[in-house]
Amino acid sequence: MIRKIIKIDTDKCTGCGICADACHEGAIEIVDGKAVLTREDYCDGLGDCLPSCPTGAITFEEREAPAYNEEAVKMAKIKKAGAKSPCSCPGTASKAIKRDDEPTYTHKAQSRLRQWPCQIKLVPVNAPYFDGADLLIAADCTAYAYGDFHNEFIKNRITLIGCPKLDEGDYSEKLTAIIKNNNIKSVTVVRMEVPCCGGIENAAKNALMASGKFIPRQVVTVSTDGKILE
Repeated sequence: MIRKIIKIDTDKCTGCGICADACHEGAIEIVDGKAVLTREDYCDGLGDCLPSCPTGAITFEEREAPAYNEEAVKMAKIKKAGAKSPCSCPGTASKAIKRDDEPTYTHKAQSRLRQWPCQIKLVPVNAPYFDGADLLIAADCTAYAYGDFHNEFIKNRITLIGCPKLDEGDYSEKLTAIIKNNNIKSVTVVRMEVPCCGGIENAAKNALMASGKFIPRQVVTVSTDGKILE
């Protein structure tokens, strides 16, 4: 099939590996000191790797390429995380998190939530607050795992949350309608590092593709002990 896919200029590539880290699908690897698109069927054509490349070695092109294989990407992520099968999801593993004593604050933190409802399935498609919005699409666990979530992610954004593992159905159709029917300025996806959380990232990507709009986006991954993973 003819589709949009990334192209890597090996003359410009320095082999820094930033693009490989930015590619959540694992389509890019560093081979002999150069970035190589080793799995064309893992490339979704959305270009997370483009803005991360410091030398501008990555561009888009339209050419014959295998279709994006979402299921293969999911299985590769599960395998990389060390799970034996989709049923033994690392996201359900028990883990105690040791923290230093918290400082004593004399004031209460202020909520930065700008709208209600915020659950993806409950929010109306054509709410007025979507006009000109910077959209945050977040897995619900992220707000509990990352301590400064309100100030760093919710502030000045319209927030949509969900859990792809526990909620029934897929968010793609609802998110597509929101993006297509409103003037969304940017999309930020915040997910946990566990493989099952990839569902919310994939739903956002699918929605952006289906909307036919080119909107700046970023994906942020939070570890289970509350750190931002680069």
